[in-house]
Amino acid sequence: MKLNLREIIEIPGGAVPFSCDMETEGLDFPSIVSYKEKPHASGRVFNEAGVLRLEGEIRADLICICDRCAAQFESVKTTPLSAVIVDRSEDNADDPELFFLDGNEIDLGEMLATLFILDVETKCLCREDCKGLCPKCGKNLNLGPCGCGKEFDPRFAVLEQLLDTKPGE
Repeated sequence: MKLNLREIIEIPGGAVPFSCDMETEGLDFPSIVSYKEKPHASGRVFNEAGVLRLEGEIRADLICICDRCAAQFESVKTTPLSAVIVDRSEDNADDPELFFLDGNEIDLGEMLATLFILDVETKCLCREDCKGLCPKCGKNLNLGPCGCGKEFDPRFAVLEQLLDTKPGE
C-alpha cells in the first residue's frame, strides 16, 4: 500500500492519517500459530519542522504456542509505531533507523511489516510465570506437579544414603 505524502512534504505541521489492515504474508513466526484477523494499523505521518515522522500503532489478535509449556493461547499484541521518513542520500543510505521516500510516497505496507517484525518478542510465553514441562515425563507443570519426584545430583549419593537410615541403626 502506497501512501502519498506530497501534500505535507513542504508544509511543516501538515499530517496525513492512515488506517489499514496488514497482510500477514511474511509475518510468520515459530510461536505464532495464526492471526485471528489481519493486524490493523492506524496513525499518521506528519511534518515536524521539515522532518517526516510516522506515529501510530499496530494491533494484532494472535493465537500462539508457549515456548515453555507448548500450550496454545490467545494474545493481543500492540506495537507502538515511531519512525522517521527521509529522502535517500549517500549519507543516510545505510542507516537502518530510517525509512525512505519513493518520490512523494512511502510503501506503508513494507514499513509497517518491518516495524511489527522488529517488535515481536523472541520468547512467547502463555504467562510470565509459566513453569514449563517436566523434563522426565513431559507433563505441563502449570496444571499441577507431576509424580516424578526430584532427581538428586549423583555426587551427593553418599549423603542421600545418610537420609535413608533410620535413627538407631
